[in-house]
Amino acid sequence: MTDKPKRPRDANQLAKFIVDMATEDEEPVYDPDTSGQRKGGLKGGASRDKALSEGRKRQIAVKAATARWEKAKLKEE
Repeated sequence: MTDKPKRPRDANQLAKFIVDMATEDEEPVYDPDTSGQRKGGLKGGASRDKALSEGRKRQIAVKAATARWEKAKLKEE
């Protein structure tokens, strides 16, 4: 393997990459606080379940099942 870092494809990211390489700036370590995300995700499903009617839930389920079957058919071909 090489010691070269992978070059970004996006022109703006490439420009920043080149500037960082030329000035040898170190990337700041970004460690986001994700402590509340799981709790929020768990709440979201329950509140969506309460907000939707049975008929709408059925429509969503049928659409999802159809998409899964179409995906399976494409894999077989």
